[in-house]
Amino acid sequence: MTERRMPATAPDDASADLVDLADAASPQAEVAERPAAKSARRGATRDARGARADASADAVEVTSKSPKGAKPAKDGKEAKGAKDAKGAKPAAKKAAGSADKLAKLGLKRDIDLILHLPMRYEDETTLRKIGEVLPSELAQVEGVVTSSDVAYRPRRQWVVRIADDGHELVLRFLNFYGSQQKQLAIGTRVRVRGEVRGGFFGLEMVHPAYRVVQDAAAPLPASLTPVYPSAAGLSQAYLRKAIHNAMDRTPLPELLPPGLLQDAIGPDHPLPALADAVRLLHAPPPNVSETALMERSHPAWLRIKCEELLAQQLSLKRAQAARRRLRAPALGEHVPGGLLERFEAALPFRLTGAQQRVWAEIRADLAEAHPMQRLLQGDVGSGKTIIAALAAAQAIDAGFQAAIMAPTEILAEQHLRKLSAWLTPLGVEVAWLAGSMKAKEKREALARVASGEAQLVIGTHAIIQDTVTFARLGMAVVDEQHRFGVAQRLALRSKMQTAGMGPNAMPHQLMMSATPIPRTLAMTYYADLDVSVIDELPPGRSPVVTKLISDTRRPEVIDRVRAAALAGRQVYWVCPLIEESEALQLQTAVDTHAQLVAALPELRVGLVHGRLSPAEKAAVMDDFTRGDTHLLVATTVIEVGVDVPNASLMVIEHAERFGLAQLHQLRGRVGRGSAESVCLLMYASPLSMGAKARLQTMRETTDGFVIARRDLEIRGPGEFLGARQSGAAMLRFVDLNEDAWMIPGAQAAAEALLKSHPGAVAAHLERWLGAREDYLKA
Repeated sequence: MTERRMPATAPDDASADLVDLADAASPQAEVAERPAAKSARRGATRDARGARADASADAVEVTSKSPKGAKPAKDGKEAKGAKDAKGAKPAAKKAAGSADKLAKLGLKRDIDLILHLPMRYEDETTLRKIGEVLPSELAQVEGVVTSSDVAYRPRRQWVVRIADDGHELVLRFLNFYGSQQKQLAIGTRVRVRGEVRGGFFGLEMVHPAYRVVQDAAAPLPASLTPVYPSAAGLSQAYLRKAIHNAMDRTPLPELLPPGLLQDAIGPDHPLPALADAVRLLHAPPPNVSETALMERSHPAWLRIKCEELLAQQLSLKRAQAARRRLRAPALGEHVPGGLLERFEAALPFRLTGAQQRVWAEIRADLAEAHPMQRLLQGDVGSGKTIIAALAAAQAIDAGFQAAIMAPTEILAEQHLRKLSAWLTPLGVEVAWLAGSMKAKEKREALARVASGEAQLVIGTHAIIQDTVTFARLGMAVVDEQHRFGVAQRLALRSKMQTAGMGPNAMPHQLMMSATPIPRTLAMTYYADLDVSVIDELPPGRSPVVTKLISDTRRPEVIDRVRAAALAGRQVYWVCPLIEESEALQLQTAVDTHAQLVAALPELRVGLVHGRLSPAEKAAVMDDFTRGDTHLLVATTVIEVGVDVPNASLMVIEHAERFGLAQLHQLRGRVGRGSAESVCLLMYASPLSMGAKARLQTMRETTDGFVIARRDLEIRGPGEFLGARQSGAAMLRFVDLNEDAWMIPGAQAAAEALLKSHPGAVAAHLERWLGAREDYLKA
């Protein structure tokens, strides 16, 4: 089935829709949501004007082709046509502007509009008498305006009184325009909807939605009024009309084999046809359970979720299959006495059972002639870096280069130090690439990479810049992969086209994450990747004891820091996360450093934050690593990549401001040695329910997977996905917490469809995803 693109012409705003003055407070909204009275005054001429605009658009096209010396038309009709041609330009510009705004919402085709489903509903099907309504009720009433005044105490506001059968209701607007005051002139009949409140002068509504009633006998709407996700300048009236027009134009035939989705979801949940489900969700009759609609448990919603989940699973499986059709260098051949063998023999420790299992999986992937696309996840300190080093050694043994990319210079430098210490003594040439390098150093490094002299390249996103050319790249590691955007990971993939193997070749890719991925996410957003898990810590690591402490006990905390430092231990003091202002966060770190220097004169106190130059950062971190600094005051730049086994105490100020994943990452900076480690979470009262839940979780468990699951429940999938979706969410309606039970059925249905109905697969993906499949290439 071919689904039509939206026409360039945009629908007119529907005058029958209520105007929400709270939205109209912005100039864009005022333009988009035309006042109802003005719409009514012009309603009689709207259709004629629309016809003229269409004709004038044609006139523009004709006149643009007229000979240069053509004289103006004398005929009255032609003169009128020319006049309309001038008027067509603003109309066309407005239509194009509306289309651009729709495109920002991802609404480019008729089917996009049809699948742009309501986020909630408003009941305009009943009309109450003013004398019947009670405080706290959400009601729709109608009355005649008896007064309309602007008051200035306690602040400027517009107060309108309407009456019905001797009962009065006050309407109060804090943001308003003169044009809206003209609408609600005394004597005007108006219909308003909002929450009824008890006010000083009786019952009132604050910022209700309203519309001027032209025909008191006109019937009320027969269905609930949908409220759609929107953007500035796009009124609800416009969206409703656009969606209604798209549904009239576009049939929704069943694309899937009969019974496929019903079998996937089970017989206990009968599913309607897609067309019926969509119609019901856009215009539900009043007798439909509003709770079922809002909780998205209605059969119509279940049909939508099944369709969407199936599309996502199909897309993931197709992306995985497409990658398997690409070629990659097979790196599996054993080299007797080679780098890998010597490296394994030189390791001063034994790999844990989990590390051995994961390494066997990766080693098998590297031996294949198609690119590895594996996600290695393991808790903080579980030993992922050694696995990356082993994989790099295998690639170098096979005569190829390896690259390791990290999101921050601190983390990249940590990798550089560790891997250089392991591999340089074995004869491996290591190159460093980062944005902070001097021009001469960078030129030399680029030449070594391009010539193939550099066998291992470590760096930040500087690795994917246009100036970087690899001689023979065989494998790449992306650490903390969720911190890189789609564009960066796609650039890395295109950068790493393996020399001499043609355009359909790419290196093996290992992505690492210290943020464990909950099972529901692994089954959905990451189902196209092979996943390996390091689920045990190296021996000798002591668990970190986490304690909650009020910031009113700050002097006690400072005493604890002094005692730990004088006992030979090192301490981190993490400054609060201030999302609104990086500068403010920096100032907080500077102030805290000054306070601690004054309070602890016997200790050497260092300071590290994001505004330091890379050289300054490296100097501070080196001092701390060597043990020259007792206490390190830091912002969240130390969240990943810092490994100081002697650090056994961490203080996190205003811990309530941090997310669970970030708290867990920060806590992972201690507990890397054999000494008992403590993490003090200092908080300020009062705590919100969410903050209380986060801190309680941190105190109860050090298991990254438990923390990840709770974080998913609290905040949704965004923390784990990073920019994998890049704003184009591939699951808009499925809730991974509530709808996890549907995933296995969708996976089975996707497998069956791919095997037996390739035509249906393509049509279903075109309907649901369009161009958004590109995000899975990253």
